Amino acid sequence: MIVEAVILNVKNGMEKQFEIDFAIAGQYISVINGYISHSLLKCIEQDNKYLLFVEWESLEAHTIGFRQSDKYVEWKKLLHHYYDPFPTVEHYEVIIPKN
Repeated sequence: MIVEAVILNVKNGMEKQFEIDFAIAGQYISVINGYISHSLLKCIEQDNKYLLFVEWESLEAHTIGFRQSDKYVEWKKLLHHYYDPFPTVEHYEVIIPKN
């Protein structure tokens, strides 16, 4: 399993609409082959900062299966205009699984 981890800095004042649109965007990522789950966390100290975790069966499920799909085009249309700066996506391999 691979975990995609992304810090999302949303433009000030757009947080509520971002959360609404992110909930909608879940339909695009969750149907991708190799997708396991995702969660969005909101920072307590900074209202416009979020942490996204997506669990994938493999790196290719994300980088090829999702990123090269029509679903990713819809995801981008819905979400990418919220970010400033544009986020860096990192992938992690699970060493010790959650209990």
